[in-house]
Amino acid sequence: MKTLIVHAHPEPHSLNGSLKDLAVSTLEAAGHEVRVSDLYAMNWKAVVDAADFGEHATSPLRVVPSSAGAYDAGALTLDVAAEQEKLLWADTVVFQFPMWWYTMPAILKGWVDRVFSFHFAYGVGVHDETRYGERFGEGTLQGRRAILSVTVGGPESHYTDRGINGPIQDLLFPIHHGILYYPGLEVLPPFVLYGADKITGSDFEDAAKAWTERLLSLETTEPIAFRRQNFGDYEIPSLRLKEGLEVPGRKSFGLHVRG
Repeated sequence: MKTLIVHAHPEPHSLNGSLKDLAVSTLEAAGHEVRVSDLYAMNWKAVVDAADFGEHATSPLRVVPSSAGAYDAGALTLDVAAEQEKLLWADTVVFQFPMWWYTMPAILKGWVDRVFSFHFAYGVGVHDETRYGERFGEGTLQGRRAILSVTVGGPESHYTDRGINGPIQDLLFPIHHGILYYPGLEVLPPFVLYGADKITGSDFEDAAKAWTERLLSLETTEPIAFRRQNFGDYEIPSLRLKEGLEVPGRKSFGLHVRG
């Protein structure tokens, strides 16, 4: 297995840094190839601007056509092109980050904004009476897996159906479904470490054991059963779920229940 780890935390000796290091050592010891994009160490540029597209930038700047022009011409900046190459190389992508303000850190969102460019991660495939492009189960990253490894400050009870923050599955849904599944990645259930700010040495031993077990099962873990866009569940082109397929809660927004 070839694994890309995208890591987003400013402190190398943080809990996230330790989980990233553990992932590298665990996977390499198991015989897998590993590459790491440590975004803070790379001083990753987190904002999209005209400099990303060179002579293909429109004036005034329109990001989508500028992105398409630069990608099609092989003229995206070297940092973006390198990350795209890593994604195409990988069988599995691990995203390691702390949850800040209910989402990923800005530097990681900026990685997505720049690397998931038009014609690379979206805007592919035909649009006709039966298909609406290749996305949500299809796309350029199809055949690869992804998992979020997320640290959360609050206790697990805060992130449940009755918790003040709502279910962790709902908070991660925009990332799982809207960022990862959209270009075709199979999304594995996340590894979430709660109470991150209060973890002690013994707590970390338990967390490390659990993370190691998850890492060694990445190839066999069943992905989240999101509905595929072009395979009969949605009306085209409205992309409304067909009558009779609704199920309670979040499952009506893209999840397929087996059995």
